[in-house]
Amino acid sequence: MNRIRTGFSARLDLRLPLVQAPMAGGPSSPELVAAASAAGALGSFGCAYLQPEEMKKQAAWVRARTARPFGINLFVAAQPGVIPEAAQRAAIDAVAGCYAQLGLPAPAPVAPPYAPDLEAQLDAVLEIRPAVFTVHLGELAAERVRACKAAGILLGGSATGVAEAQRLEAAGMDFVIAQGGEAGGHRGTWTRDPAEAMTGTLALTRLLVRAVKIPVLAAGGIMDGAGIAAALALGAQAAQLGTAFITCAESGAAALHKQALLAAREDTTMITQKFSGKPARGLANRYMREMAEAPQLAFPAQNTLTGRLRSASAQAGNPDYVAMWAGQAAPLARALPAAELVAQLETELHAALASIAALSRE
Repeated sequence: MNRIRTGFSARLDLRLPLVQAPMAGGPSSPELVAAASAAGALGSFGCAYLQPEEMKKQAAWVRARTARPFGINLFVAAQPGVIPEAAQRAAIDAVAGCYAQLGLPAPAPVAPPYAPDLEAQLDAVLEIRPAVFTVHLGELAAERVRACKAAGILLGGSATGVAEAQRLEAAGMDFVIAQGGEAGGHRGTWTRDPAEAMTGTLALTRLLVRAVKIPVLAAGGIMDGAGIAAALALGAQAAQLGTAFITCAESGAAALHKQALLAAREDTTMITQKFSGKPARGLANRYMREMAEAPQLAFPAQNTLTGRLRSASAQAGNPDYVAMWAGQAAPLARALPAAELVAQLETELHAALASIAALSRE
C-alpha cells in the first residue's frame, strides 16, 4: 500500500501521518510504544509521572526492539509548594468516604514533591534524544527549546486555542497539536479558563492551520482512518490518536478500563478535575458524579491524594474510583494488537481518501 506522506511524517520517515497519543500513566506502556512505532506510526510515551531513570529504562527497552522513531511527552505545569494541612482538610474529607468504601485507611495530608522533578525529566529527555518531544499544560522554557533543537529533537506542544498555538510557534516549536474538546485525558489549556477552551477538533484544527505557519497535528475524537482523512482534509499534517490505542493488547491500561471502552455504545464521557486537580475527560463513573462539587487540591497535589484510591479500585476490579480517560468517540474502540490497528487505520485512510477523490470525478 502506498505511503501517505506529509511534511511531518516525511521528516520522521513514518509510513502513516499517525501519532499514538502519549497517555500519561498505565496506557502508555513501552510495549505499546514499540509496537506502534514498529508498525509505521509514531509511538509516544506519556512520562508525566515517571522518574528520570524509569524514562531512560523504558526508552532503552523500546530501542532494543525497534529502530523506528518514538516520542516522549511531559506535563510542564508548575507544581504548588507545601500546602498547609488545614488547607487540605476539606479535600481530604471529601475523598475519605471513597477510601472507606474500598476498606482503605483514611487518606492523610500530602506533601511535595507531588510529581517527579521536571528539570530532571527534561535532562533525561536530552539524554534519551527521542525523535520527538512534546509538552502539555504549558510551554517549554527558551533554553530548553534551544537544547532540544541542538540535540536534533523535533518539538511540539498542545494548544486548545489560537493564542496558545501562536505562542508555541513564537517559542520555536516545530509543530502544534490542536487538542479539540472531544479529546480524552487532560485538557491542555494553559492560557485561559479550560471551560472556555472547548472548541471541537474540526473547528480548532482549521483555525490553527490558518493561524500558524508550523505544521498542525489534529487530536480529539479521531478513532479510525476516516477520522485521519478528515484531519488531513482540514490541513493537518497528521492525526494523534489516544483512546483508539487504549484497548490494544500492548496497552498498560487496567482491564476494567479496556472493558468499559469496548462496552461503550455512545458518548458517556465527562470532564472532571477531581482526580488530578486539572480538567480531564474520561468515562463517567461514581466518583466523577459524586465529587463534581467537592473541594480539591491544586494539580498535581490532588493526583497524589487520589492515587491510592485509584490504584486500589483498579486492583479490585471496581470501576467506581478509577480514572478511565477516554475521548467522546470511545464507542468506536476495538480490541486489536497495535500493529493490526495501525494496519487497519492505514486501510481505512486509503479507502476514505479514495472515496473523497471519487467525489471530485463525479
